[in-house]
Amino acid sequence: MNTRPAATRLFASLAACALALPGLAAQSSLTIYNQNFAVVRETVPLDLSKGVNAVTFDRATVHLEPDSVVLRDPSGKVNLRILEQSYRNDTASPGLLLSLFEGKELDFRTVTRDGEERLIRGKVIRSGYAPNINAAQRYGQQFYHTQVALGSHQASGTPIIEVEGQLRFSLPGEPVFPSLGDDTILRPTLTWQLASDRRAKLDAELGYLTGGMSWQAAYNLVSPEKGDTLDLVGWVTLDNQSGRTFGDAKIKLMAGDVSKLQPGSFASPMLGFAARERSADAAQVTEKAFDEFHLYSLPRPVTLRNRETKQVEFLRATGIRSATIYVYNGADLGQYRNNRWTDETIRNQRDYGVQSNPKVWVFREFENTKENGLGVPLPKGRTRFYREDNADGALEFTGENTLDHTPEGETVRVYTGDAFDIVGERKRTDYKLERNNEQLEEAFEIRVRNRKKEPVEVRVAERMYRWFNWTLLENSDPYVKTDDRNIEFRVTLAPGEEKVVTYRVRYDWR
Repeated sequence: MNTRPAATRLFASLAACALALPGLAAQSSLTIYNQNFAVVRETVPLDLSKGVNAVTFDRATVHLEPDSVVLRDPSGKVNLRILEQSYRNDTASPGLLLSLFEGKELDFRTVTRDGEERLIRGKVIRSGYAPNINAAQRYGQQFYHTQVALGSHQASGTPIIEVEGQLRFSLPGEPVFPSLGDDTILRPTLTWQLASDRRAKLDAELGYLTGGMSWQAAYNLVSPEKGDTLDLVGWVTLDNQSGRTFGDAKIKLMAGDVSKLQPGSFASPMLGFAARERSADAAQVTEKAFDEFHLYSLPRPVTLRNRETKQVEFLRATGIRSATIYVYNGADLGQYRNNRWTDETIRNQRDYGVQSNPKVWVFREFENTKENGLGVPLPKGRTRFYREDNADGALEFTGENTLDHTPEGETVRVYTGDAFDIVGERKRTDYKLERNNEQLEEAFEIRVRNRKKEPVEVRVAERMYRWFNWTLLENSDPYVKTDDRNIEFRVTLAPGEEKVVTYRVRYDWR
């Protein structure tokens, strides 16, 4: 006796039927964007007669954008026109099949406590079938109606079955379907009416946009316990929630911020195709500039199963010179960020900008150059830092953040956390309004203490108010003006040393 759950047995039988169905073989290549969509390209063999041909392609994705489909003869030998195109993804499921038998009688299989199987005859008054289209689009899953087959509640109501003249608001057992029903499909399917000017066999090129696919970069950077060199390994994580498995697919990854309209917005049906991939023996990911973006090609075909997440290494570098940077920004303006401060309110709120932040920020910085062991465009992604413990050789996690798209030649700076042994203190020592409240003078004292066992440089960052002209009247240490309203005092502290930085600034809003 087969005691597997009803839905499991039904889906197993559907899968067996699917293998028996004739389908078009297709070789796939993908360009995946890190914005949850991809371009799918297929090579589809066609055996066309002169005139109108009905063609079915049952390897589409659940999230295919129908108006993005392009089917063409790349050789140009055949004048191929699409007269009509249909796309369906209402694939066969227990709930769908139950809905096809509304008003008809079915057998329902039950198992008694003694393990005996028996059949109950019932008429399907209402199936309760409600395709969860929004959920399918959001999560990249096909319609899941197992709950209907097992008798659970659906949006359009629970199923109603008439048994021996009585109505039941649940299924009396596992439905036994005599057939798949008319006009049912097992996979998302494209059908075309194609017009050809001659009889021909050809490999057509099919391409379309689909949602449900994305990729992300991630970087692991390892440093010795002492020293500022880095070893870097870059990974790409491929996520396939498209509703289809791609076997031995050639995969490219597009990095950059590509404009893509959201569902419901007008989208052009035109779709550009990349040139056919050429075979290569390179065993590493290759990269090239492509339009305003960067295109990475994986070195070998990859099988990407539906609902699978897969990692592939795309970058490895050693001996990268890196600096640890300590920044103390003592002004805590967090409580004011959501307020609409103006020059008038600043004149009348003497406590604006005087709340002190004691934390010293830690950054890791390195140059993305060939001379520094890199020199490749870095796609955005999560960046994790580790240091090796000399005592046992273990890697210890020391912080993470995100890296934005970084071209070759630029500087990478990543915030990794707050320093434990370096602290700061900031206070205002003077405040006065002059010239009928048209000038403001402030003076500040910033203390930085180093409790580490080695010397450090701390960049004391100060930000001037954006609404006014400002002039630094006094300063205890040299400073660097980093932009129109930010300055940095760069001070070096010996172990156990405290340094005091003072300055006076005048604002003028005449």
